[in-house]
Amino acid sequence: MADYITSVAGQDLPGEVATKTKCHLLDTLAAVISGAHLKAGRLATGFIATQGGTPEATVWGTDIRTTAINAALTNGISGHADETDDSHLEGRFHPGCAVVPAALAVGEARAASGEAVLNAVAAGYDIGARFSMALGVSGPRTATHSTHSLGALFGASAAASSLMGFDKQKAASALSYTVQQASGIPYWERDGEHVEKAFDFGGMGARNGVAAAVMVGAGLTGVQDPLEGKLNYLSAFAENPDADVLTAGLGTRFEIMKASIKKWCVGSPIQAALDAAMALLDQGLDVADIEKIDLIMPDDRLTIVDNRDMPDVCLQHVVAITLIDGGASFETSHDKARMCDPAVLALREKMTAIPSHELTIARPARQAILEIGTKSGATFRHHTKVVYGTPGNPMSPEDVQAKALELISPILGSKVSNALADAVWSLEEIEDINALAAIAKGE
Repeated sequence: MADYITSVAGQDLPGEVATKTKCHLLDTLAAVISGAHLKAGRLATGFIATQGGTPEATVWGTDIRTTAINAALTNGISGHADETDDSHLEGRFHPGCAVVPAALAVGEARAASGEAVLNAVAAGYDIGARFSMALGVSGPRTATHSTHSLGALFGASAAASSLMGFDKQKAASALSYTVQQASGIPYWERDGEHVEKAFDFGGMGARNGVAAAVMVGAGLTGVQDPLEGKLNYLSAFAENPDADVLTAGLGTRFEIMKASIKKWCVGSPIQAALDAAMALLDQGLDVADIEKIDLIMPDDRLTIVDNRDMPDVCLQHVVAITLIDGGASFETSHDKARMCDPAVLALREKMTAIPSHELTIARPARQAILEIGTKSGATFRHHTKVVYGTPGNPMSPEDVQAKALELISPILGSKVSNALADAVWSLEEIEDINALAAIAKGE
């Protein structure tokens, strides 16, 4: 692992991997910039504005420059300020909201090239996913620690360390400092405001991963075998430990290819239901004719989104507005006032959420079925098996850019937003990654 981290900066990513990495970088930047204006992002920005520090890195969506550690924390929280960011199903975490802020923060502090940052992001997905998968967690209710926090932490640490120019000994020390900071308990589902959850998923891992790398870069030394011996990372956190997973395919199997980008800016378990809703509208469904709706969902995920009080993580609400509006945008899925809309509430009254063990074990994962009965006697049914944006049905770069522009154009303006997207697509041509933040500021 330490050898891989030291070799990342100079690697040549395969073309399809480089393109996919740019997609996730752009998607995450859009999540960070838009999230900076949501509650969690505003609170994080307000906090970090009081902390001062050497102006090393950008707090995206603001005029603040602060330390790399502070910037990683704030951007990580903004990146998961809602449900806009990407995910990695097998790794059971959201990589982008921690890995990208870590890579950009250290990249800016060290004036790294765009190519080095691109490689660091890809490596962060590689390492973060493997540290989570090696735990052998059998289900979302069995882990004693949150894989969403652990995968994010190790992904951020790997991305940051790869940009520090470490030798093998320093890379191992950074891994040791990362293991010692490993934390996160999976009660984040009880956060009704999506503020602490943004810290748990993004900000904490980004900050701690960068801190591990920066401390070792300042000369602090660490234990050289934090993944081996009697007491180690796996012995502390794993359910069914498998150390071989940590290095299997490392350098040849790129985990970013297994990561998903959301078409819809809502909770991951809802993605399939919205794909199904749109398919039924395409079949000619008349919303005014609906008599009953069965929402058949995986039984291990339904509780995450069942009648929640946040609009973008409430299955029934988002399906209702999608059917009524003929689609769902970032704005409509975050409009809490519409949770009191009589038309939305009336449609929700016709819904029954049905947990299905068959959908839980079905592959690909996170499938959903919508069955709609109408007053006229017709029945509409759609089974979403491969969600748009997942590895089996990936979003095109054009659709990724369209989503990003929808999120950031209202904030940065169309001209600056398009320039930022263009810069991401040609990241290898950027000699100093600080130029990316300058473009976002219209400089």
